[in-house]
Amino acid sequence: MSQPTGPAFQGHARKQPAPPPDAMEVSLTINGSRKTLRVAPWTSLLDALRLHLDLTGTKKGCDHGQCGACTVLVDGRRINSCLTLAVMAEGRTVTTIEGLASGDALHPLQEAFVEQDAFQCGYCTPGQICSAAGLLEEGHARTDDDIRELMSGNLCRCGAYPNIVAAIRQVMDAQPAARDGGTP
Repeated sequence: MSQPTGPAFQGHARKQPAPPPDAMEVSLTINGSRKTLRVAPWTSLLDALRLHLDLTGTKKGCDHGQCGACTVLVDGRRINSCLTLAVMAEGRTVTTIEGLASGDALHPLQEAFVEQDAFQCGYCTPGQICSAAGLLEEGHARTDDDIRELMSGNLCRCGAYPNIVAAIRQVMDAQPAARDGGTP
């Protein structure tokens, strides 16, 4: 079989694929520390956290944004880090499960998850806790049904949902604004 040689084909036969783009520099604040990374433009924030910064608390579950195991806070808002490119976090503040505690003192949600036995295998727990921290910051949840709805993007394969809701409720009820009838 002969090679096509017509005018439409000339110039296309020997072209090489474009080289991949160079690594990009990304500066962001991770858990209170300013970090600068060099990552490929297609590197997810999840992979940057786990592979470049060795912050392995954030888990890779489905890698499609459907399970919530990779939830972190970016500028206080919960996001799926598997669907966010690291370069999109340029100049932003990222909080992972490792950054919620204050030294040796656990975050109130971390304490509540332990007290309420809100985890079993623990794989989803970092994403659940980060999502719950975002939920509390948003201040939209008033009832257990609200908590369930607003946490619906975070799956627990072990079925610890009642205990997760109880842990979030415990922290909500302990907040001064919630006790006083104000907005948490």
